[in-house]
Amino acid sequence: MPDIGGAQGFAKNSAAARPGIFRVSTLCQDYRVRIGAFPGTWPDGAALIRKAIGAMDVILHIGAHRCATTSFQHYLRANSDALRADGTGFWGPVRTRSGLLDGITPVPGQRGQAARATRARARIAQRCAQANDAGVACLIVSDENMIGTMPANLRLGDLYSGAGERVARLAEAFDGRLTGIALNVRGLDAYWASAFGYAVLRGRGVAPAGLTARLAAAKRSWRDVIADIAAAAPGVALTVLPHEDFAGRPEAQLAALTGRPAPLRRARDRLNATPHLPALRALAGRDAARLPAGEGPWMPFDDTQRAALREAHADDMMWLTAGAGGLARLARPEIQNRDGVNPARTDLTRGRHHDRRHIEMARAGREGTARKAG
Repeated sequence: MPDIGGAQGFAKNSAAARPGIFRVSTLCQDYRVRIGAFPGTWPDGAALIRKAIGAMDVILHIGAHRCATTSFQHYLRANSDALRADGTGFWGPVRTRSGLLDGITPVPGQRGQAARATRARARIAQRCAQANDAGVACLIVSDENMIGTMPANLRLGDLYSGAGERVARLAEAFDGRLTGIALNVRGLDAYWASAFGYAVLRGRGVAPAGLTARLAAAKRSWRDVIADIAAAAPGVALTVLPHEDFAGRPEAQLAALTGRPAPLRRARDRLNATPHLPALRALAGRDAARLPAGEGPWMPFDDTQRAALREAHADDMMWLTAGAGGLARLARPEIQNRDGVNPARTDLTRGRHHDRRHIEMARAGREGTARKAG
């Protein structure tokens, strides 16, 4: 039985354990862990043991909607062969919505929920074991519906109010395998405007007139969603990726999640973009009269409402930039050299430090003239 270097008081659901040998059972074999160096809390200690035994990393990419999530999934699917060769696996909505996650979120009125949740854990464990045996070192599970749906957000007039409970159930179903969670966020005015437009595209009609005022006055923002997710999965690294930085750059997003270079193939494909006003009016039917005139994107909020939403998002971004109280990490794409092949000649730029030379030259010139006159 392999011997793994020690753990300081490691015990599931226990802050301390007596010195000795701790037995770790995996799907493949047993491991022996010497108590003495790992932290005593479950997720932190578990993560170190997972790393020691070479367990597969599992990252949940939970959306959000209208943040280029479908384009990111399309990119991962298009590069699946190259990613697999690099040790990166991908499960997208095609798999997650075909029975893999059935039983994790309770269905109202359905009996046997506990048994369904148990079967879901067993099903996920089996699929993870298969991926690990196939050489996958990092598995990305991407489905924006894992934290809620857009129709629910619009119906409730709230931003993923059930995200915490959903993530907690997912963390339990993956049974200690999660090593990371990734969340895309977007400016609230643009997020809700895109959601409104997509609802028309999907045949759900134009949102009620009073909903815009309700959303603009809402207290819940991305900061609350992030706090709920962090509380639901303690010890799991939470990475926040702004849509404004990563939209249209799925390779940068993948590199931010895995820490490795990402392929560029199909990186500029754009899917599920919100139609502009002419297309929305054609799709809205009898509701077309409720849409404004114009040719560009639909912005359902007035200037005052939009300012309130932008201010709330700016506060969230400032909080994230300051460290989010240790709850999450704000990812930023690497900034490339934008000067191109012919960079600016900064040595030709004159500034305040040149003024002293002019003063000294002028003074010398005046003194020389004075001596000649004398």
